[in-house]
Amino acid sequence: MPEAASAQTARATIGDSEFDRDTAVTRRAPGVYDTELSAGWTVIGAVNGGYLLAVLGRALADALPHGDPFSVSAHYLTASRPGPAVVRTDVVRTGRSLSTGTASLFQYDDDGQEVERIRVLASYGDLDTLPDDVRTTAEPPALPPMHQCFGPQDAPAPVPGSSAIADRLMLKLDPATLGWALGAPSGKGEMRSWFGLADGRDADPLALLLAVDALPPTAFEIGLSGWVPTVELTVHVRCRPAPGPLRVSITTRNMAGGFLEEDAEVWDSADRLVAQSRQLASVRLG
Repeated sequence: MPEAASAQTARATIGDSEFDRDTAVTRRAPGVYDTELSAGWTVIGAVNGGYLLAVLGRALADALPHGDPFSVSAHYLTASRPGPAVVRTDVVRTGRSLSTGTASLFQYDDDGQEVERIRVLASYGDLDTLPDDVRTTAEPPALPPMHQCFGPQDAPAPVPGSSAIADRLMLKLDPATLGWALGAPSGKGEMRSWFGLADGRDADPLALLLAVDALPPTAFEIGLSGWVPTVELTVHVRCRPAPGPLRVSITTRNMAGGFLEEDAEVWDSADRLVAQSRQLASVRLG
């Protein structure tokens, strides 16, 4: 095979991919990290919340004695922009199986004033030490085969809200949750999709922080349109995902007072529930 063709078919690996480069942090001092937020992970010009969570998650993995996120709760204070940022972490507690820390990401506004964009409280551990015993009533989402699903590249026009991030993801959405794209939303707050990174990199715990916030908003299928900014997002990582595409299911049961919740489940190729999340988002009505 010619060298150029081989390069085109090569899959990125964990630690050597666009996602890893764009979430990289550089330790400036103990607990202080410099980073560059990439424009490649924006949604209508705003940096995606799951990508931001992965950046802070990487800083906490370095700052804490344990390397895997177990529970991460984030409050989104102001919209982040592509460009330089600083992450400051603090170790709250360290134990034998769990460590807890905080992290905040800061940028400068147009007046040169430092602004806090997002604040996180997280507990970290070692996913490889967890017992194998599973007792659950949860079931993987019933998704059609990937070839029967549709991604942003299948649309005749750009998918609303997808923006630059769509080029970095492998999304294949369940046609049953795509009524909004055809001008006929179902009225149900549901979104289901196959998920992966476009360069073929398999998912790890940090990629799961992205996966829970990477699908189009469930608000679209309720019949709403426009930006749906995250107010608060909590992610529980349950185990290290097996190689292969993930399946993501997101539901909203209640939109009221200009806010809605999104409950997400992420399943791996071994039919394991690898992550769960809940977020509160603001709906821009009008």
